[in-house]
Amino acid sequence: MARGGRRAKRSRGATVYDVANRAGVSIATVSRVLREPERVTEATRAAVLAAVDELSYAPRASARGLAAGHAGVIGLYFAGFDPVEEPDPQVMHGGITIHDDPSMRRTDLSADLYMSALTRGALTAAWKNNTAIMIAIPAAIDEASRLVSIAGSVDGLVAMSRSIGEEALLQISRRIPLVVIAGGRTDDQFDHVTTNNRAGMTALTCHVLQVHGVTNVGYLGGPADSPDDVDRFAGFQDALASAQLPIPERPLERGDFTRPSGQHAVRALAEQDRLPRALLCGNDQMALGALDVLRAIGKRVPDDVIVTGFDGIEATQFSIPRLTTVHQPTAQLGMAAVDLLLKRLAEPDREPQSVMLGVDVLIRESCGCHRTDTTR
Repeated sequence: MARGGRRAKRSRGATVYDVANRAGVSIATVSRVLREPERVTEATRAAVLAAVDELSYAPRASARGLAAGHAGVIGLYFAGFDPVEEPDPQVMHGGITIHDDPSMRRTDLSADLYMSALTRGALTAAWKNNTAIMIAIPAAIDEASRLVSIAGSVDGLVAMSRSIGEEALLQISRRIPLVVIAGGRTDDQFDHVTTNNRAGMTALTCHVLQVHGVTNVGYLGGPADSPDDVDRFAGFQDALASAQLPIPERPLERGDFTRPSGQHAVRALAEQDRLPRALLCGNDQMALGALDVLRAIGKRVPDDVIVTGFDGIEATQFSIPRLTTVHQPTAQLGMAAVDLLLKRLAEPDREPQSVMLGVDVLIRESCGCHRTDTTR
């Protein structure tokens, strides 16, 4: 790994013939590994990918792109998504059914809002710069092959932190420029765009502690390997330290940033009689899940339990009660990432940069502010 801001040089001279010779296979096999890795043996895939990595090879998307030196396309890489359920056969054939819809089984589109806003911002920045965007959500099988194929189709890549492993990040950055969203730079060689997660959570936690006089607070964390959640939990700890309160070493419970995981975590806390007076959640989706369960078990928000979130997705404006949260400029994240990538394409040898965007703390009813007679 390059250190101290020095970027590894990317070689664009290797050809498919070089890869085939290095791996001891035909060029057809190289193409098959990169396009249909499931059709070749594991040993062959490993040999070809090793040659690809050693030669920093990236197949170009088209003859036009090769001649021009660029394809005019940049990529957005998301590791995965929650697939839509298989449609009911009756729905597919125009049928009509009537059934009860319990509140906790309603369709939840909030999980899509973060990625939707991020993508919208990226598309806006790309459109302004006459650049196309390819959105990639590769299947789990053989990530390395998929990444090499994507690298040959785009001029540069914007990837979510945790969507690509560290080794794969290094491999892809040797082929094309790379910008990582979320997780600030440490000593890596990548450009980064993030928001001020730590300070935002500190400000929100201080509001709960100081304005509402609550000392029994707990943090519902997201994935342990999420840079965003690491920063948010650190901000929570900072606020407790400034109030001279005990500082937990780990979150009260963890979810995976989805609404169902928030439901599961809060249900476990309630069953174990571990619900705090205030529950600060690592993101809005888990906070909405917390509201679901608390309502179902007869707990009033904010009278019995204060609940807050983080992200500021649109769904929080319509929850009951409306969710106090930290709004991060998600669309601007996508715009800033594309802008940074385009700058990297124009100046490939400049020093790695990290852009941090500000956040807004949105005070609403779920923490006890702006109460009305109908607030529950």
